Amino acid sequence: MLMTREPRPTIRTLRGWAIQVLQEAGAIRECEEHGWMQDRADPHARERAFDIARGDPPANVSPDAAAAEVRDVLNSIGDTCPECPAD
Repeated sequence: MLMTREPRPTIRTLRGWAIQVLQEAGAIRECEEHGWMQDRADPHARERAFDIARGDPPANVSPDAAAAEVRDVLNSIGDTCPECPAD
């Protein structure tokens, strides 16, 4: 059987799944020095993340609940690393 897409790794929590989706869509990135998640403020990447959440939610999670978790994670992440010096 030909697979066009690799399966996502197993994630233990819905929040972890949402973070993975946001990273996959390019909506968030990790500070290379400290590891904090940072919002890239890219509206197209955010929309891709919501499309992924609604179209391919985890087992036993509704598309609306998956999108809500992605929204909650986005709302909890800032656009700067709290440990990096201000410019």
